[in-house]
Amino acid sequence: MKQRQETTIPDIVVSRLPIYLRELTFMAQEGIAVTSSQELARRLRSGSAQIRKDLSYFGGFGKQGTGYQVEFLCQKLREILHLTRVWEIALVGAGDLGRALIHYGEFIEHGFRISLVFDNNPQKIGQRLGELTIMSTEVMKDEVRRQGIKIGILAVPASAAQKVAEELVEAGVGAILNYAPVTLSLPAGVRVQYVDPVIHLQRMTFYLK
Repeated sequence: MKQRQETTIPDIVVSRLPIYLRELTFMAQEGIAVTSSQELARRLRSGSAQIRKDLSYFGGFGKQGTGYQVEFLCQKLREILHLTRVWEIALVGAGDLGRALIHYGEFIEHGFRISLVFDNNPQKIGQRLGELTIMSTEVMKDEVRRQGIKIGILAVPASAAQKVAEELVEAGVGAILNYAPVTLSLPAGVRVQYVDPVIHLQRMTFYLK
């Protein structure tokens, strides 16, 4: 079975693939060689039919009665998610959050590396942040374009996020992880993921007495 065109695959399906990959990676580390959709669903507290349907968009990875080879399925999911390379990232914002992201070791372990960091505070420009030197946002577009970076992370105030995002897109960035508490308006085709802890906390308080 051939993989369908990316444009025909629902985004909700793509959003579940990294979750499957994470759990399968844990299973491989535990020494589990073969699994089933039922076992994966049990570990994820999900539905086995949903897992089978999601994977069917990309081909046949298991055989009825024998299940999935864990290492093989991990590799195939990495290929589908384009994780067989290291993705360079431009980080904008060298405040407390930006500093925490620079020192977050999980990025490089999963194929991502922050290679540029920018800020508009003159007192921070030129300082070292980890192994990187903080650069001015005035040179951001040129540096991002020069290094061919496709992913940006926004760790800036909400008031600055839209302008910074637009400049990143102009420089060739096609995917943005946005920590600013604001919804961005960007051209179609630019992928944006929002990380707002307050929103998640507010969602949970609905269920608290």
